[in-house]
Amino acid sequence: MIISGKEIQVRRSKKLIQKIEKLSHKPVLVIVQIGNNKESKVYISQKIKFGHSIGCEVEHYHLESDVTFDFIKKLIGDFNADDDIRGIIVQLPLPKKFDQSAIIECIDPSKDVDGLTSTNIHKLVTGEEGMIPATARGVLTLLEESGIKISGAHAVIVGRSVLVGRSLGQVLLNRDATVTICHSKTKNLEKITSQADILISATGIPGLITAKHVKRGQIVIDVGTTAMDGRLVGDVDFASISKKVAYITPVPGGVGPMTILSLFENVVK
Repeated sequence: MIISGKEIQVRRSKKLIQKIEKLSHKPVLVIVQIGNNKESKVYISQKIKFGHSIGCEVEHYHLESDVTFDFIKKLIGDFNADDDIRGIIVQLPLPKKFDQSAIIECIDPSKDVDGLTSTNIHKLVTGEEGMIPATARGVLTLLEESGIKISGAHAVIVGRSVLVGRSLGQVLLNRDATVTICHSKTKNLEKITSQADILISATGIPGLITAKHVKRGQIVIDVGTTAMDGRLVGDVDFASISKKVAYITPVPGGVGPMTILSLFENVVK
């Protein structure tokens, strides 16, 4: 069975629209972009389009890569102080010269809708109520909306980034899954991934997960997105694996729409 993130996004968007209509004013999301990463431009345009479709205001501030940290800190500080602004994100990745953590820490944790400040990461690790990073929240929603049981399941995640792998591992652990996180130094990857009930790949390496990495009846979630020859491809060899597993997400149309949805669910929250 193919799990369509797009279908779930459409369904849950209706609930978001209803919530926004009941608010006294439209929530505002600010996106700060630094530099000229081509993929970032695409992702930002998708966020702006979706935000407007549900009645949310989206403001995009594009800064050149020669901007100073002090300027960025002052700008984000102004957004923190503006009561009309409910969410702030810094579009990643940043140009290499910047300290990503230092810039993220400029955001007020209550407006950190990407869930990447140390305050929100701490809440995630300790199981407190906080902002769950959008991609991790999107995968969680996708599993729950598909009726897939998480409690007691063995989830194997390939990829250990803070944005996805580690955050998602903690989210699933908080919901009583047994979690194994694999990475580039993991030995016998095929042996470990084939033991999973839920296999999630988030590496950005096209075709990394093949039929030999999975077993029959698995749930496979493909978080990876890489632009190749003008199209998006995932980490998973969809053609060979889809015939073998119970559930699988496509790329595009799987986790991507869920990430955007979850970002705005955080904004409304």
